[in-house]
Amino acid sequence: MSILWKYLDKTNAAIEALKDYGSMQFIIESTDTRIKQEQSKMEGLASPNMDGMPHMHNPKAGEDRIVNGIEEIDILKERYRQAVEYMNWFVPAWQQLSDDERYVLETFYDPDAEGAVYEICEHFHIERSSAYNKKGKALHHLTVLLFGKE
Repeated sequence: MSILWKYLDKTNAAIEALKDYGSMQFIIESTDTRIKQEQSKMEGLASPNMDGMPHMHNPKAGEDRIVNGIEEIDILKERYRQAVEYMNWFVPAWQQLSDDERYVLETFYDPDAEGAVYEICEHFHIERSSAYNKKGKALHHLTVLLFGKE
């Protein structure tokens, strides 16, 4: 076991992983479209820019466009690889949580949610302190599932 694991703040890492879930899903869903867009930019001829300013002739503009497109596609593919790796790590742990635990964590860490505590209180018919306790237990369970024992 690496000494680094001992000092890693696993709870905050679990929170950040939970917050990244939506972004990773978006990357996986949109990468094919973005790669096709980049490929189509590489194939066509560039049209002149009619902004009234004089331009220098670049005899290698086509080559530059192709190289930039290849670099962009490489970046997109690497992001996709990282997103798939993240999903393979996070989703099994997420699925092992109970429905209530998932609801609590989704509600607490939803960036658009206002008054998440009150929503949980109403959903479970509990007090605020109990809602925070539920969040703590669910987060602890997710942390253990992602990183192992503390």
